[in-house]
Amino acid sequence: MKKLYRSATNKVLCGVCGGIAEYLEVDPTLVRFAFAMFSLACGAGILAYIVAAVLIPERKDLSEIQ
Repeated sequence: MKKLYRSATNKVLCGVCGGIAEYLEVDPTLVRFAFAMFSLACGAGILAYIVAAVLIPERKDLSEIQ
């Protein structure tokens, strides 16, 4: 069963986009681009990132990476 975590290895700020990319098995650049476009279009992307950074747990152990 896959679980969503903030990335411990592929992060720029808090690892939210890297974690979402690992969960969806896509390139993290695509997720970061989507967050950037969402922020520019609606302005809610920044708030969504902050909420996700607080709610999504950080991956503590690198052995959890599958």
